[in-house]
Amino acid sequence: MSPYTETPVEILTQASAAWGIVSVPQGPAYETGVIIVTGGLQYRVGAHRQSVLLARQLAAAGFTTLRFDLAGLGDATGDVFDFETLGPQLTAALEALTTQHGTVKRVVLWGLCDGASAALLHWRTTTDPRIAGLCLVNPWVRSDTGLARTHIKHYYGHRLTEWSFWRKLLAGGVGPKAIAQLMDTLRTSLHRQDTSQSFQQKMALAWRSFPSPILLLISERDLTGQEFMDQARTDKAWQGCLQMANVQQHIMPGADHTCSTQGGHELLGQLTLQWLLSRFKS
Repeated sequence: MSPYTETPVEILTQASAAWGIVSVPQGPAYETGVIIVTGGLQYRVGAHRQSVLLARQLAAAGFTTLRFDLAGLGDATGDVFDFETLGPQLTAALEALTTQHGTVKRVVLWGLCDGASAALLHWRTTTDPRIAGLCLVNPWVRSDTGLARTHIKHYYGHRLTEWSFWRKLLAGGVGPKAIAQLMDTLRTSLHRQDTSQSFQQKMALAWRSFPSPILLLISERDLTGQEFMDQARTDKAWQGCLQMANVQQHIMPGADHTCSTQGGHELLGQLTLQWLLSRFKS
């Protein structure tokens, strides 16, 4: 007998009508549910069936979990929204889960990439008291300057310490196009950007004001995750955020952006579930 059942749920906003799938524990369920917010243009199944597998794993452990289509994706109507404007859809998902599944009293938002960013921004906009936790996987803080600095530090910085690179350069094996690209990346990395009204600044403000547990998961082999960590460690707006008492963070060894390997996905699910059980087992 399966440890969970799955039921469809309709998620309605003024701009779209979407479908979600709720994975419901067959046995006793915790009062904390989970809503998975996909990243990029993924529909409710998620990259490499990530959302399906995670939702079923969490439901089997007692956490009612919703995965759903964002507007314009999968079976949802309407136009695709930018991650900065997903608020009404997240509110509708919260309403659907908490009203149609009475055991769910509070919710953890689990987001990947710009889904993680959307979760933070939604909290800042609404301060919805039903949001009891945030699980943020490789959050998106992309900017031209930030990406250039990440490339310099995590790619070019590594290459410049390799004798094979210098040997190739001295032998004329590094083409002018590659050299020009490196110089352009260096110039971009030195730019100063006004971030006072940026979504990255809003994310930092949301992070600081969030009073409940935050789980940060970063893939070791992902530039998006590395860019976030670089910004969180060096940008004034993020100063001290990673050291807050409510924050738990893990680097996932060998994992790529979507944790596409079997080992990467297993680690992602294990860390998520351990955190949920340690913070919301009631």
